[in-house]
Amino acid sequence: MSRYGGPGRYGDRSGHGDHDDGEHGEHGDGGKPPGQRPRIPLPRAAVEDSGVPLPPPADVLPEPPLVLEHEVLKALLGAWALAACTAREAAAVEEHLGECGDCADEALRLRDAVGLLQRPESLDLDPGLRARVLDGCLERRPPRIPVPGWAAPYDAETARLDALLQDFGDAEWHAPVRLRWFEHDGPAGRRTTVAGVIAHLLTVDGLVAVALGLADPLGDITAPSPGPTSRTEAYWRAAHFPPTRAVRAPWRKQSHGILRTAAFTGGDAGRLPVSYGDFGLPLHDALVDRAFECWMHGEDIAEAVDYPYDPPSPGHLNRMIDLAARMLPEALAARRRGEPAASGARRHLAAAGAPGRSVRLEIEGAGGGEWLIPLDSPAAVGSAEHEVAHVALDGVEFCRLAAGHVPPAEAAAGQVGDRDAIRDVLFAAAGLSRM
Repeated sequence: MSRYGGPGRYGDRSGHGDHDDGEHGEHGDGGKPPGQRPRIPLPRAAVEDSGVPLPPPADVLPEPPLVLEHEVLKALLGAWALAACTAREAAAVEEHLGECGDCADEALRLRDAVGLLQRPESLDLDPGLRARVLDGCLERRPPRIPVPGWAAPYDAETARLDALLQDFGDAEWHAPVRLRWFEHDGPAGRRTTVAGVIAHLLTVDGLVAVALGLADPLGDITAPSPGPTSRTEAYWRAAHFPPTRAVRAPWRKQSHGILRTAAFTGGDAGRLPVSYGDFGLPLHDALVDRAFECWMHGEDIAEAVDYPYDPPSPGHLNRMIDLAARMLPEALAARRRGEPAASGARRHLAAAGAPGRSVRLEIEGAGGGEWLIPLDSPAAVGSAEHEVAHVALDGVEFCRLAAGHVPPAEAAAGQVGDRDAIRDVLFAAAGLSRM
């Protein structure tokens, strides 16, 4: 998926021969009359600078191929797999691999091992570069109607995903993707395609669009309930054919419309309620939530087509982690309602606004920080004096846990203190996920 190249980038030198009349005239070679002594030839550097191609030196002959014994060629396989051989050695090894099955098998194993050691490099730009360039531009010329800061993660993540999609052919759009989340303390999933994932994002982003007074992407389609899963399933069922690359245009148009409307609405727009069916978020949190899901499904798509996809910039990642941390107390309360004995919570209920038992959630790496999560009531206040446990996770690992991509039992977490409380927090984090 190269985005570079194209012939003619460095100019066309084919026109040099159109201006030779001064030197190649009627007198033949060199333009000199018979008997006249030829002029002194130009220095080599001058000839190169003139754009005239140099003929190869007559005394330089191609080197003969290397003839090496089997043991020597076998010893070169490691260097060949690491691309550390000379050109002649590599040619000798590759010719030998076509004749020796044992060496060919060993070379394949070595190449696979090298592939595991080297992380594939993305052709995409650093996710933070776009934000830095925009910040630099806006410092020099502030926008007349700026995009709110709380909408910046959604702006960046939709742009990143769209950049990935723009090079896809038909085969990539129909590549199989498995959507994953965590439900009823166990993994859940749904099979679809790359185009199906974009249709899912279109329909769920439509909840934000409707809250802003924009058109609902479902149109005349009626969903049994207003939740994200129900809307997506209704959209998929109503399609006469599986979604195709045509879904990209309405999804991108809708994301642009959401950002433009949020910017024109002004600062009060951030408090606008957005309903997800069984829960709601203010617009400033809803757009962070949509940015988070766009990133997670961008990873799903990139994995399906075997393409690297980096996490968001640290500032945007911090907003996503902060939203998940602020949603954890309500998720813990939902677990208590489903499991009365969870963490012994019913024996330690805290009054609204009062400090209560808390777990310190430490997020390491880019976008990290610390949050005190109240255990016993969504309205309680996290308190360092009432801290019963401390759990530490990497920022990207925590986000994948909250997306249901990592089972709570497998989350790489440092844990100190009340194990039951830590387990409840990890399971509650995974319970934030949905299709």
